[in-house]
Amino acid sequence: MVKNLINWIDARIPMTATYNRHVGQYATPTNFNFWYFFGSLAMLVLVNQLLTGIWLTMNYVPTAEGAFASVEYIMRDVEYGWLLRYMHSTGASAFFVVIYLHMFRGLIYGSYQKPRELLWLFGMLIFLVLMAEAFMGYLLPWGQMSYWGAQVIISLFGAIPVIGDDLTLWIRGDYVISGATLNRFFALHVIALPLVLVVLVFLHLIALHEVGSNNPDGIEIKKNKDENGWPVDGIPFHPYYTVKDIMGVAGFLIVFCYVLFFIPEGGGYFLEKPNFEAANPMKTPEHIAPVWYFTPFYAILRAVPDKLGGVIMMGLSIGVLFVLPWLDRCKVKSVRYRSTLHKLNIAQFAVSFIVLGYLGVVPASPTLTIVAQVFTFTYFGFFVALWVYSKNEKTKPVPARLTH
Repeated sequence: MVKNLINWIDARIPMTATYNRHVGQYATPTNFNFWYFFGSLAMLVLVNQLLTGIWLTMNYVPTAEGAFASVEYIMRDVEYGWLLRYMHSTGASAFFVVIYLHMFRGLIYGSYQKPRELLWLFGMLIFLVLMAEAFMGYLLPWGQMSYWGAQVIISLFGAIPVIGDDLTLWIRGDYVISGATLNRFFALHVIALPLVLVVLVFLHLIALHEVGSNNPDGIEIKKNKDENGWPVDGIPFHPYYTVKDIMGVAGFLIVFCYVLFFIPEGGGYFLEKPNFEAANPMKTPEHIAPVWYFTPFYAILRAVPDKLGGVIMMGLSIGVLFVLPWLDRCKVKSVRYRSTLHKLNIAQFAVSFIVLGYLGVVPASPTLTIVAQVFTFTYFGFFVALWVYSKNEKTKPVPARLTH
């Protein structure tokens, strides 16, 4: 009966063929390591955000008068509402931790190089939509930091010549941050952007399975096949990596649940203290800063004295990642076989990003502004240096087969 049912379905939709193409008979390299956990973990956190978000909307009131009170109601009176809210807020931070590590893995192993340029572009679009999704969701609790953080970020669009003021008014839906802003951000956060995000994730996976997964050696396993056309260095994704990913999920959930149950506010980095006060347009918090996952780009913004120049530099700091596949002109993908200069360049880029993240959290001062300017220079210096030296980079011999 089961076989007949499957045959009946297969005659109307290619269920078995799709499963085999993308899971059961999808050839994956045999030498995946720790860094390859983060793709599946990103899917896990995405599902967590979608499900907890759906449950939260059942009791959330998207109005300026009722938003903060409804969040308090969820936290105090809804059955396990506190758990759902913390799963969602902690999940947002976990999402960016996973995404940043996933992007770093692509950086060190050259997963953006030919033939994976489109795969990288889809990934960067996911990152961009995720930032918009997080920003709009951040306004919804209608706390002090939500209100004033949105006020600061939206006002940046006013620096754009000619259209700045009209664009700012259009984004807010009012002359100030108000219920109209909250309502449209709620619609975008709950409906529009999640739909775009799911479509982009789908395209990202389709592009990945078309060109095949990269590996720590940066070798294309499709080039070396046996008499049956199967890559000699490949194994089916299921059951080998489904089992391995379960181990990664278990480790992730241990850390995630510890944060969730013991430090859900993340020491003020996941949920800031002013956000436990209702939004008050007449009272400005002592220090206004975005959530930690935006702070590297916020530090670049503050490092430039001119407002328009800061907005441009902040936009470029994200936009330059889109053209990374064309800035790296080296034929060798993996950092294992790249030059010492390339390894040092990646290391300084990681340090620059982390330091900028810290500088974006703390209040600005003349000394810290100079430090931010230095690390903004080294951040962009990574891409300039990469384009210069990668053309004639002295690399190590790349093995013909995967190493373990």
